[in-house]
Amino acid sequence: MPKAKGMQVRAGALRLALALGACGLLGACVGAGGLADVTKLGFGAGRAPADPSLPSLSPKGEVRSSVIDDLQARKSILPPSGPYAEIAAAVTEAGAGVASAELRVSQLRAQARAKNWLPSIGPDVSLTSLGSLAASLLVEQTLFDAGRRKAERAHAAADVEVAAVTWASEVNKRVYDGLKFHLTAAKAQEQATVTERATLKLAEFERIMSLRVDGGLSDRSEHRVLSQKLAEMQAILTADRQAEATARAELAAMTTRAIPQTAGLQALPPDTPTPEPLSVLKARSEGARDMAEADMAKADMIPGLRANASLGKGGVDGGLSISGGGLGFGSGAERQALNAAGDLAGRRTAQAAEDANRRIVALSREMETIQSREAEGAEVLRQTSGNLDLFTEQYKVGRRTLLELVQQYESFARAERDQVALKYLAANLRLQIAMERGVLVDGIRM
Repeated sequence: MPKAKGMQVRAGALRLALALGACGLLGACVGAGGLADVTKLGFGAGRAPADPSLPSLSPKGEVRSSVIDDLQARKSILPPSGPYAEIAAAVTEAGAGVASAELRVSQLRAQARAKNWLPSIGPDVSLTSLGSLAASLLVEQTLFDAGRRKAERAHAAADVEVAAVTWASEVNKRVYDGLKFHLTAAKAQEQATVTERATLKLAEFERIMSLRVDGGLSDRSEHRVLSQKLAEMQAILTADRQAEATARAELAAMTTRAIPQTAGLQALPPDTPTPEPLSVLKARSEGARDMAEADMAKADMIPGLRANASLGKGGVDGGLSISGGGLGFGSGAERQALNAAGDLAGRRTAQAAEDANRRIVALSREMETIQSREAEGAEVLRQTSGNLDLFTEQYKVGRRTLLELVQQYESFARAERDQVALKYLAANLRLQIAMERGVLVDGIRM
């Protein structure tokens, strides 16, 4: 009897091994595109979608798609050295990395989904009608699932795409914020230099006016007007210094190491039609993910076929099972809605492209306008400087009053401050365009 029982167990183990081998062989054949390419019917696990433009998973769970290739090939337009590069490196190092962590989680999910075509093995425990506990080892292999597992892999790959684009957008936005604070501080510092020079000049004019009033050569009302202009210029100087300190403090809060307070601008290359804005890539990735979700939902509407084998006290039992599917009164409309997912994704991508291009065109036109104003302002400033020299000479010979000279100098100082602001405004607009295109940092490394 023990000998017979041992032979029975060995026979059961042999049948289980054959069942496992059959399941694994079937999965491998289907995964390789065998069985008359039954992946088109949803059998097993075709490892890549039919459309090569959609994201796909390698057997190791690595995502291959045009979006990932695009992100990895991007190069930063920032100069390799100088304040821009230092600030970009500092703020990137100090980032919390939330989007980077989300990308890592998506990659791990994709690695898990890459093996979903393999058989599943696990315990099966049930309580029999006689009150005894029955346990067995259950092996299941999906033979036909209407493409659900394939859609699951496509969904996981698209989810990695979305996370990668989100990560790139977050890093570009962070670098832009750091550079924006740098430009704000540099602009305020340069304007403070102009304002301080004007304040010292007006203070000298105010001293001369005070002497003239004491000598009876000027009216006290003129002295009050000049004193008011001096107070206004001093207030502007205080505001400039506060703006510089605030911007530098905000920049310091974004970093974990000291950044040299280097003022000034760096030249950036002109904008080009490529690469695509990050918002377009994200819309395309989200569209691929929505299409995969629709494919999973459509697969759930069709019954699936599974092969299973279990090893228990009674030996090996095997068979086929059908699960899922079912039709309802609204199944036709639901399937039509799912079939429209591709068209909706395409329209959303097109809308995102239109919106992004419109934003870039608006920023480019505004930057060109600012640059034109800067060129015109330089000529106006040159003429104002000439008029100031003329007024100074006329004042010395008594043809102009001191108050007229002060008013001319005040106009010159304000024009000089405005001229300083224009170049920083144009630089900020160029950085916004680069942020839209995602070229403030080099391509991601996954």
